[in-house]
Amino acid sequence: MRTLLIRAALLLAGALTATLATATPAAAHGADAPDGTDYRTEVTAVTPARPGLAVRTVEAGARLELTNTGDRTVEVLGYSGEPYLRVGPDGVYENLRSPATYLNRTIAGDTRVPAEANPAAEPDWRRVDDSSTVRWHDQRALWREAAPPPQVRAAPDREHRVRDWVVPLRDGTEPLEVRGTLDWVPPPDAYTWWVVATLGLLAVGALGLLPAASAPGTRALRVVGALLVCGGVAAMVSTVAREVDAGASGVGGVLVGLLGGQVWALLTGLGAIAAGAYALALRPAADFAVALAGACLALFAGVANAAVFARAVVPAPWPATTARLLLALVIVTGAGAMAAGALRLHSASRTPTPTRS
Repeated sequence: MRTLLIRAALLLAGALTATLATATPAAAHGADAPDGTDYRTEVTAVTPARPGLAVRTVEAGARLELTNTGDRTVEVLGYSGEPYLRVGPDGVYENLRSPATYLNRTIAGDTRVPAEANPAAEPDWRRVDDSSTVRWHDQRALWREAAPPPQVRAAPDREHRVRDWVVPLRDGTEPLEVRGTLDWVPPPDAYTWWVVATLGLLAVGALGLLPAASAPGTRALRVVGALLVCGGVAAMVSTVAREVDAGASGVGGVLVGLLGGQVWALLTGLGAIAAGAYALALRPAADFAVALAGACLALFAGVANAAVFARAVVPAPWPATTARLLLALVIVTGAGAMAAGALRLHSASRTPTPTRS
C-alpha cells in the first residue's frame, strides 16, 4: 500500500509540474481565449443587412466572428479606414499593409507593427484560410485599459453601458457597419461559490471515513464512484462548451479545438469517468484510482478554471450561473473523491495484517 501511495504522490507531482510548465504559454495566449471577463460585448446589428453575412462575438466577447457565405466579397476596414480583412467565395485574406493585421493578434494590441505596414499603401493580400469565416480581436469592441471606466469606479455594483461601438465594412464600394454594445457587468461573489464548493468536497471526502471493509464503506465507495462519473461528465461538458463558445462548429471542429488547447481537461474528464466506473464495480485498487483521478480532475478541470467563479461573463454558450454550477460540481467531486480515496488508503495501510499461527 505504501508503494501505491508513493506512486500516487509521484504522479500528482508530475501533473502539477505539467500544469506549471504549460502555464507560461497559456498566460501568453490567455488574452486570446480568456477564462472570463466583466465586460460584455454584443453585436446588435449589421447594416444594411446582406444575405449570407453574419457577425457575432466568440470567446466571451474577446473576438468578433464574421461569416460571409454570399457571392460577394466583404472587407473589414482597419483603424485608419484601410482594407484589413477580406472574406468572400475565394476564402479569407488579410492585408499585410494594414497595422490592424498586427495589432489585432492579441487582445492587448501590443504586437509590434512592422515598418512596411502603412494604411495608405496599396493592399498586400495574403490568403490565410479557405473558409468563409474569420475571427479577430477588435479594439473598437473591447475595453483595453487596466482600470475600469469612471462610471464603473463610482458604482461598481451596477451594470453600466461603457460605449456603443461600430466596425466599418465594405461591399465593393458600398459601406456597411457592424454595430454593437460594450457593457460592464458586476462580477459574482466568488467567496460564496468557494464556500459552497469547500463544504461539498468535505461532505464527499467524509465518505472515506467509513471502514473500507464494512458494508457502509462499500456503499460509500460506490457513491464516490458515481459522483466521480458525474464530475467527469461535467468537466467534459464544460470543455466542449468552451470550444463551442470559441466558434468551433461540428464534431470535427470541436475535436480539433479540444486536442489543440483543452486536452488536459478532456483527458481528466475521461479518466474520472473511467475511475468512477472502476469504483462502482468494486475492482481491486479502486481507492487508488479514485484518489488519483479525483486529484487530476480537481486540478486540471477545476482549479484551472477557477476564474469562472469571479467573472460575470464566461466562455460558455449558456448563462454564467450554469457554468459556475458545473465548475462547482467538478471541484466538489474531484477534490472530494481525492480526499475519500486517500482516507481509505490511509485506513487500509494502518489495518494490521492477520498472522497465521
